Amino acid sequence: MTKGTLYVISAASGAGKTTLVSAMLQQFLDVEVSVSHTTRAPREGEVDGVNYHFIDKAQFEEMVDAGEFLESASVFGNMYGTSKQHIGQQLLNGKDVILEIDWQGARQIRQLMTGCKSIYIAPPSVTALRERLSNRGQDDEAVIDKRMREAVSEMSHYVEFEYLVINDNFDEARDNLVAIIKGNRMLFECQSQKHETLLAELLNTAD
Repeated sequence: MTKGTLYVISAASGAGKTTLVSAMLQQFLDVEVSVSHTTRAPREGEVDGVNYHFIDKAQFEEMVDAGEFLESASVFGNMYGTSKQHIGQQLLNGKDVILEIDWQGARQIRQLMTGCKSIYIAPPSVTALRERLSNRGQDDEAVIDKRMREAVSEMSHYVEFEYLVINDNFDEARDNLVAIIKGNRMLFECQSQKHETLLAELLNTAD
């Protein structure tokens, strides 16, 4: 069985990462988004076990001590972590996995899993980013100013990623994400594993 690929996708808050990934997933039946654990409170409309596994700080620290996370990081004062066992099992089952995390977690994953692919999603402009954060209607101006400063710090790490997608035209950005996954599946290593029997037969024909 061909082993799956882990795709690490990062972006500043407001860049549209989650919406893009959701649209991209409609093109694939065999790609799963990893559900992270977090200590932050659920936002309106979020469902435990679907958007995140919502746990308290004590539970999170117990999981860290038990070595259950592939990576963990503090973001905006909350903790986030990725289940080591779940991702490993999905990859062994031949399933591609999407991991949406910040640059800190992405760096940890790249160091631990050399075969993963990393993608950074950036907004088309600072103005567009601020508009997207404001249009959420969740934060006041002071919080938005703070998130903008943090976004600039986050975006400075785009150079650490293999792929860069600018989310200006939504359909084009979605198609670019799809193309990255399809292109990776065409690499020799992936195709040679998937079609091992066929390739052996083609080279073993009788004279």
